[in-house]
Amino acid sequence: MGSLFRSQEMTLCQLFLQSEAAYACVSELGELGLVQFRDLNPDVNAFQRKFVNEIRRCDEMERILRFLDAEVRKDGIPILETGENPEAPQPREMIDLEATFEKLENEMKEINNNSEALKRNYLELSELKHILRKTQNFFDERESEVSSDHSGGPTDKTLFMNDGGGPSGASSNLGFVAGVILRERIPAFERMLWRVCRGNVFLRHTEIEAPLEDPHTGNEVYKSVFIIFFQGDQLKNRVKKICEAFRATLYPCPETPGERREMAFGVMTRIEDLTTVLGQTQDHRHRVLVAAAKNINMWFIKVHKIKAIYHTLNLFNLDVTQKCLIGECWCPVMDLDRIRLALRRGTELSGATVPSILNRMDTPEVPPTYHKTNKFTSAYQGIVDAYGISNYREVNPAPFTVITFPFLFAVMFGDLGHGLVMAVMAFFLVWKEKWIASRRIEGEIFGTIFGGRYIIFMMGLFSVYTGIIYNDIFSKSFNIFGPRWMTNRTIYQFQDHGEPAHGTLFTLDPVLDFKYGQGPYPFGLDPTWALASNKISFINSFKMKMSVILGVLQMMFGIILSCYNHLFFGKLINVFCEFIPQVLFLLCMFGYLVVLIFYKWVNFHASMAGCAPSLLIGLINMFLFKYSDNPKNNADGTPCLQNIFYDTQKSFQSFLVLLALFCVPWMLCVKPFILHRRWKASQAALPLHNVDENGHAEGGKVQASHGGGHDDHGDGATFDFGNIIIYQAIHTIEFCLGIISNTASYLRLWALSLAHSQLSEVLWNMVMKFSFNINGWGGIPLLFFLFAAWSFLTLAILVMMEGMSAFLHALRLHWVEFQNKFYGGQGYQFQPFSFATMTDGNKPVDE
Repeated sequence: MGSLFRSQEMTLCQLFLQSEAAYACVSELGELGLVQFRDLNPDVNAFQRKFVNEIRRCDEMERILRFLDAEVRKDGIPILETGENPEAPQPREMIDLEATFEKLENEMKEINNNSEALKRNYLELSELKHILRKTQNFFDERESEVSSDHSGGPTDKTLFMNDGGGPSGASSNLGFVAGVILRERIPAFERMLWRVCRGNVFLRHTEIEAPLEDPHTGNEVYKSVFIIFFQGDQLKNRVKKICEAFRATLYPCPETPGERREMAFGVMTRIEDLTTVLGQTQDHRHRVLVAAAKNINMWFIKVHKIKAIYHTLNLFNLDVTQKCLIGECWCPVMDLDRIRLALRRGTELSGATVPSILNRMDTPEVPPTYHKTNKFTSAYQGIVDAYGISNYREVNPAPFTVITFPFLFAVMFGDLGHGLVMAVMAFFLVWKEKWIASRRIEGEIFGTIFGGRYIIFMMGLFSVYTGIIYNDIFSKSFNIFGPRWMTNRTIYQFQDHGEPAHGTLFTLDPVLDFKYGQGPYPFGLDPTWALASNKISFINSFKMKMSVILGVLQMMFGIILSCYNHLFFGKLINVFCEFIPQVLFLLCMFGYLVVLIFYKWVNFHASMAGCAPSLLIGLINMFLFKYSDNPKNNADGTPCLQNIFYDTQKSFQSFLVLLALFCVPWMLCVKPFILHRRWKASQAALPLHNVDENGHAEGGKVQASHGGGHDDHGDGATFDFGNIIIYQAIHTIEFCLGIISNTASYLRLWALSLAHSQLSEVLWNMVMKFSFNINGWGGIPLLFFLFAAWSFLTLAILVMMEGMSAFLHALRLHWVEFQNKFYGGQGYQFQPFSFATMTDGNKPVDE
């Protein structure tokens, strides 16, 4: 299994890099991604480190690139995704990059400023054009009303014109202002004018149909043209102040029609010229942004790499000569040659004469945990790591999870149709993974689904397999090999009375209705069970027993893996005091139950099924030491469920119970007693040295101190016997109670499977079966709508919601029931310095 079975062996190394070669060497190590550096300056402020100025320059370049990226995306220009990974630029290239970015920024700012000024002028001219056009209508209406006033009675307008006490013809003394205002501010603007001017002004307004572009934001705004008539300078000042308060824009408007026409002609000419200039400005801006869009991703990657290198160099120490950088790093032992080769390449690229040095160091510190994964196994490793990072070099559950996780999911989700839908959806994500990854689709939910596409694909395939075993496809069964039932009785003999109704479910009797000559159904459940009224009883019995068998097997496998941990770390005392009693405890209780399940399946045929002993009652009586001495024929009327399976059952089961009870003090007391004896012996022989829990003097195998992590007690100088007893008691109680609760927890396999199949059957009967029972031509179009509803509910509820539920239950079974038998999960993750994880598209490096 390689490094996937256990984490890779790690070592702490010391690096000596010449100052002129440090940048190139760290760059090569970043491309390799196999080194985790340690901070040798933890007490030094980030702003006081050696390369803080270079990092600030990188921050400034990132700011410019983010500005350019925002401008490119604002114009909707596609960014070129080449998929290339350029090497980190040399330090001298930073000056060229800075000059290029600064030139682009200045050019874009100048273009934006010019464009904004042109758009502001265009907006003002457009508003003035609408004012001249709309106010002409106002003046025409006023002239017509004034002329009608000479022939008819007075109106509100003429009364307003005479409000100052002058003659009726004093309309020439009226002043006016015209401008534009946001459409939503008109009601408040009108009320304010009425209240402040006490009704002595006359307001007319009309909407501008086409939206106008705001030069600052680029958003579309809707405005209205207004004209206000007043009399006197005092009202004029009030009106202008109100317009200023509502941010209305006032424009000059000539009084005579001729002057208005002349101004309108000039405005139209200027708008045409301005449109031409704006078009040329936008074309130039587009050309600049298109050129930038071709290289912006490459620039981001280069700047990120430069910044990451200088961040890493800040973790180094300088020697007294200021010419050598000293660093420490964790790295895999099997990749030391590749690391040395990368250092040699970096030294050659920099032109340094002194080679870089990599020395291994001995340390009592626990190394980080490093598992090599690929795109298929990384998702399973993520499931394991979500529970806790494995201790250094302990057994990794991920390779077993690749099979057991989708299998347990499929046991709960087993349906050929639903599994096929899930597998096809996941296969599409796998098939188009490169294209989807290049699209950089945002969204946490989609990212989670896409990241787990291989898990979902495996869960779909295993669900297809279990669906065939259950003979279940969208709650229907399929007949491939021919049924093995309903041959010995006619259809009328299934009924207690009368003629059978259409679609009636029959109770299958294994004695009367089974073809014993042909044997059982070759693969999976017989399709005839789908028509039986006792289907639930049969399926429940089968799935319940299967859940117990699978649970006991997986828990036993977890305990066996713990033995591998004990042997690997040299903890032989744990093999004798933990592994052996744990195996005996599990086998004496539920291992024996699994044997009885197979024994009952093999030795009790259909004619004996009605009087077969009960597994549940037998298990309860086993721990109560309650047995019946009645003969097997139960002539005295004793219930058949209390019968025994074999003659020596009473004595053998009593022995198993006593052995299981004996395992409890074995796990509780033997290990502390042995540790105490070893400590006393070591104190007599080596009174000045520490002794570990296995009786070895401190300073022995370093690898043993990196072990499975949660069994080490004390320093050997003082032996706290009470602390060890409490620790051992907690683990003993946890294991003994956990075996019982964990076995019961595996019954969720049966419960979730039953719920899924019944929900699928209910959905079919309430939707699809209802549509098939509709007579006449009207059922044809209704069938299409009901099929669409059934498909949607199947996908949303049975595939997605039920799939999520089964996923969470399978996750719990692995974390709690399986991994806690051998998995410590108290390590820390190996986080190498790698450009592959630091350069993520257009996102800055996380400091």
